[in-house]
Amino acid sequence: MSFQSKNDNKEKAMATPSSLASVAANGRKPGTSTLGIGLEARGVHAWFGKHHALANVSLDFPAGTVTALIGPSGCGKSTFIRTLNRMHEFIPGAAMAGKVLLDGKDIYEPGTDVTKIRLKIGMVFQKPNPFPSMTIGENVLSGLKLAQLKNANKDDLMEECLVRAGLWNEVKDRLNAHGGSLSGGQQQRLCIARALAVNPQVLLMDEPCSALDPGSTLRIEETIKELSETMTIVIVTHNMQQAARVSDFTAFFLADGGPGEMIETAATSQIFSQPRDKRTENYVTGRFG
Repeated sequence: MSFQSKNDNKEKAMATPSSLASVAANGRKPGTSTLGIGLEARGVHAWFGKHHALANVSLDFPAGTVTALIGPSGCGKSTFIRTLNRMHEFIPGAAMAGKVLLDGKDIYEPGTDVTKIRLKIGMVFQKPNPFPSMTIGENVLSGLKLAQLKNANKDDLMEECLVRAGLWNEVKDRLNAHGGSLSGGQQQRLCIARALAVNPQVLLMDEPCSALDPGSTLRIEETIKELSETMTIVIVTHNMQQAARVSDFTAFFLADGGPGEMIETAATSQIFSQPRDKRTENYVTGRFG
């Protein structure tokens, strides 16, 4: 067999569904720490004006686990993740129905302090957004200032968050440099460190690696695995290999001529080896999307 044909066969093997199932089967196991009940969505609907974007999604995110949300563009994944910490309501004309429970308490209950909810349920966006006028160190601690939280050992906290975000060794000698001076992957990890400074219980990540190179993506994935030992993580991703590598559970979303809905959710190993719904199988095997 020629060298070229060997390479062709190798590439074909890497693209098969069985390879994703193997990756998922060898992935991380859910954490066992006692971290509370976790996050739960119950019958969540979302609208933008009259447009019904998301319909009747119920999904559990057990404490100490990573859940990947997958599906084609426009199926409501990002909309759904924004309902989980009440960021959806920032959009003019947006509305939602249903419940989102954190440790059994509805975050949409009247009288709920929204600021406190967003401290407990942090978010990292698709595009890194460090504050350009702040230094690296100031970016990490900015959440404390905005939330008016006091900490007697800010230097220790800053170092701890940068270590947990996998960035400390790269920036420890230039903490006074502006956040915008970092590479894209470093800026994303800086945003993760910033989110960690307020000690969230849940971290939402909306396609955090979509604009990053493979090396930066790998470092973000390593960070996700480490962080999941102490918090619940929900990640939106279009990268099937990434979902297979980092998540314990996967939920497949689809908008089939109507509002987005969740088609199927299960352990990641099952989604990539024996999905129950044919539409899920077609998506994870690359037949559409």
